[in-house]
Amino acid sequence: MKIPVASLAAVRRRIVERGGRLLHAFALEDNWVLDDAGHALSAAGRLLRLRRFGGRSTLTLKGKASFAGGVKSRVEVETEVGSAEQTLAILSGLGFEPVRRYQKRRESFSLDRAIVALDETPMGAFVEIEGQAEQLPAVALALDLDPRAAAPGTYLDLWSAYRVAHPDAPEDMVFPV
Repeated sequence: MKIPVASLAAVRRRIVERGGRLLHAFALEDNWVLDDAGHALSAAGRLLRLRRFGGRSTLTLKGKASFAGGVKSRVEVETEVGSAEQTLAILSGLGFEPVRRYQKRRESFSLDRAIVALDETPMGAFVEIEGQAEQLPAVALALDLDPRAAAPGTYLDLWSAYRVAHPDAPEDMVFPV
């Protein structure tokens, strides 16, 4: 569940008040979405992502997503890899190249058996809640967030919509250097 918010500070305060435990301090997260030359993965509604965050790199394959009641569900298979650069080189050798890149600054907490991430992106702030689908609306409500405001798409979907309203925005969702 990904909910846009005006301020992360207020949500952070509510997380702490409700006993949330810091899992990872605010840090830059860098993501590459990869596909083959024919874009077979995206055509099938799947996503191959390499992420670098907090001194770790992970490779994730996401299945086709469904969205119901403000909750996006999809199968994810993920593993930690040693080096983002070497993994990109291996995947390139297999015919998978980066097709999109996105960044966010993220801080994450554990709260009520869910993971709550506070994300600052080039298009605004979001609260992402991950866990069992049935518990996500209750966690959102505990943080004074409206589950009905959850965005149905990925950050890349949201970025594409943002670019329509902001044609000068770069193709990739990255912070200015």
